[in-house]
Amino acid sequence: MNQTAANHSLILASKSPRRRDLLNQAGLTFTVIPSTVDERAVAVASPEEHVRLLAEAKAGQVAQRFPESWVIGADTVVLIENTILGKPRTQSEARHMLEALSGKTHKVLTGYCICCKYAKRSFSRTVETKVLFKPLTDRELDWYVSTREPFDKAGGYAAQGLGTFLIQRVEGSYTSVVGLPMCEVVDYLVKQGVVQR
Repeated sequence: MNQTAANHSLILASKSPRRRDLLNQAGLTFTVIPSTVDERAVAVASPEEHVRLLAEAKAGQVAQRFPESWVIGADTVVLIENTILGKPRTQSEARHMLEALSGKTHKVLTGYCICCKYAKRSFSRTVETKVLFKPLTDRELDWYVSTREPFDKAGGYAAQGLGTFLIQRVEGSYTSVVGLPMCEVVDYLVKQGVVQR
């Protein structure tokens, strides 16, 4: 059983309920303090580098305020044929994204950063996962969009929610698709003595 060491505090610099749920499922004790980083202000690089830079910016901003805490920042994007799919704002945007993903393999990139100013430690990486969608019928598209689950989700779907029926195969980290690569995150926290097993 994982648990946060008594002499360490852990902060999730994200308001994502999915990331919060993943940390809870791993048995960690943490506080949620979302960053207020303006994502548009972070220089656009390759998608792989961009999500890592955003994760670093988010974790770094919160770590400045809480230098003795270990802070986790993350950012996730969906990438198909070198096009980034963000979070749909309308039903037509959601449907368009899902149609683009239907029957195809896409990439989910999650950048994460774990840092502690007091310990002078900062670690960041990007995890890539390939996801294959089943071919979607018009009826399935209409139903899923009508649930409103696609909104506020990168790529317009939730792998851990109703959208589970969309996914035929996952190559890589499933939890990274949800929002945080837990194997890598917990391994690093254990190495730093923040988490005890």
